[in-house]
Amino acid sequence: MTAGRSPDATGFEEFARVGQRRLYRTAYLLCGDADAARDLTQTTLAKLFQHWGRASAADHPDAYARTVLTRTYIAERRRRLRDFRAHTPIAAPAPAVGPELTVTLLAALAELPPRARAMVVLRYWEDLSVETVAELLRCSPSTVKSQCSRSLATLRTRLGDARLYTTRS
Repeated sequence: MTAGRSPDATGFEEFARVGQRRLYRTAYLLCGDADAARDLTQTTLAKLFQHWGRASAADHPDAYARTVLTRTYIAERRRRLRDFRAHTPIAAPAPAVGPELTVTLLAALAELPPRARAMVVLRYWEDLSVETVAELLRCSPSTVKSQCSRSLATLRTRLGDARLYTTRS
């Protein structure tokens, strides 16, 4: 143990060192922007540090951290949406192949409302069950199913022909 550090602080440092990349990846998928993802990751780690006693006592500290990350993202997006009510619709991106498809997908994800985007990322990227996503977002499993279905339909519409490049022959 490092001099001047409590056992809790040492445990948190180890958790942060190991889990930071995973949190950043999920934050990037939620935000679609590297700087915003770094900020969200740091905010999440700061919140975890404040409540490390509770977080470290959880059965799955990684799941606890993902919950904090997701809820922080949704709260920040809601706050921003309230501040910036007026926005101009973004034209549908042109179909792309290769790395451009990732950019196109991130742009389409960015057009989804924060809660719907969180559901899609957690359900399909993080491969969490419907029940787990519902628990994380404090809603019913049927809400997760319907929102994911609507969000996927919206993504298919916005991606247009770009989605053809994602299927393998």
